[in-house]
Amino acid sequence: MRYQISGKQIDIGEALQTHVKTEMGEILDKYAQRPTDAQIVFSKSGHEFVCEATVHLSTGLTAAARGHATEIYSSFDACIEKMDKQLRRYKRRIKDHHKDRTDPVELIGASSYILESEREESDSEPETLQPIIVAEMETNIPTLSVGEAVMHMELGGSPVLVFKNEGNKGVNVVYRRDDGNIGWIDPK
Repeated sequence: MRYQISGKQIDIGEALQTHVKTEMGEILDKYAQRPTDAQIVFSKSGHEFVCEATVHLSTGLTAAARGHATEIYSSFDACIEKMDKQLRRYKRRIKDHHKDRTDPVELIGASSYILESEREESDSEPETLQPIIVAEMETNIPTLSVGEAVMHMELGGSPVLVFKNEGNKGVNVVYRRDDGNIGWIDPK
């Protein structure tokens, strides 16, 4: 497995890197049989250290967690505890993910745009209703069941996931609602 451990404007020593590899390795060996790479980034926010970890699994899942504390080791421990909880919750699904599946997860290419947010400088009407595109990127839309899509969304820590439904072959959306539940949009 490939580890990428870095710090944003802080120095990461060898002892911390060894601690991260050891702890992360134990968690991933326990729950995820074939992790491919892990990215761990340490930063400082005010008086607290922040640790953000992203792990890509060979099953196509991406698990993400974030922890913060007044000490750098404690921030990592909080982060790894959240990742441990996520992976434990989905252990059976992660291990059984491809046993029922005859083909690997199909990915469809799509464009992803970042639009400029509206500024509230004045009450006047904008010159055009066309939004300004700040960035354009390529993204992949996976073909999944609804349950797998919810698992991908929660493990990745994202508020929304667009996917192609295996059942009806249509493009669907799952998202986290304000009340904490999961919403599913299935256009007819």
